[in-house]
Amino acid sequence: MTSYNIVLPNALNTPGIKRLRNKRVVLASASPRRSEIFRTLGLAPEIVPSKFAENLPLSSFEQIHEYPVATATHKAIEVYERLVTENPDNPPDLVIGADTVVFTHALPSTTLEMELGTRQELLEKPTSKADHVRMLQDLNGNVCEVVTGVSLVYPVLTIPGYATREMDERTLVHFLDNELHILQAYVENGEGYDRAGGFAVQGLGSILIRKIDGDYNNVVGFPGASFFKFLDRLAEEEVDFLQI
Repeated sequence: MTSYNIVLPNALNTPGIKRLRNKRVVLASASPRRSEIFRTLGLAPEIVPSKFAENLPLSSFEQIHEYPVATATHKAIEVYERLVTENPDNPPDLVIGADTVVFTHALPSTTLEMELGTRQELLEKPTSKADHVRMLQDLNGNVCEVVTGVSLVYPVLTIPGYATREMDERTLVHFLDNELHILQAYVENGEGYDRAGGFAVQGLGSILIRKIDGDYNNVVGFPGASFFKFLDRLAEEEVDFLQI
């Protein structure tokens, strides 16, 4: 039988981390940024990128923040079912799915907006240099909301053979009121072209940002602090969590 130890020597010995010892833990993501965050936190999960198409219609969700959580769940289930099918004798003990999205976050300016809430829109990756400049101009001097949905899939004895648990983390990113030539220079650099929202907070994109309200790692791609608390809560509240 294959042995696993994804818990690194620098990991904190918390109740949730104890449940991960000697378990086959899989991260359903090809993102090197997520892998780096996990290693910083003392974990080195197996990497199996999800093949889920990530094409859920945003309009089907009553609450916009449910969108990345649902996508993360589909990613994790796809990987879990694929690995079980490929090798029924060596199923994963835990599959972690994550999806990070960027929403506009217009701060309410009237009493009615405060009561009803302001409309948020999903910011995709830029489609061209012109679209990238437009996107950064929209964010310039304003605020966006970065939301990461996290889903855990693990085996249970009841149908369909696995359970899911989900969470989300939300962070506000406040942009400086930058001169147009700075935005254009960033676009020409190309760093943010393949990123939702058109910026990378851990790189040169930090030049565009005034402050962050919330978890910095969440903006990079994975909310490590909330994930640790989530694991601890599952370990304390669910006796069978990762015990099968």
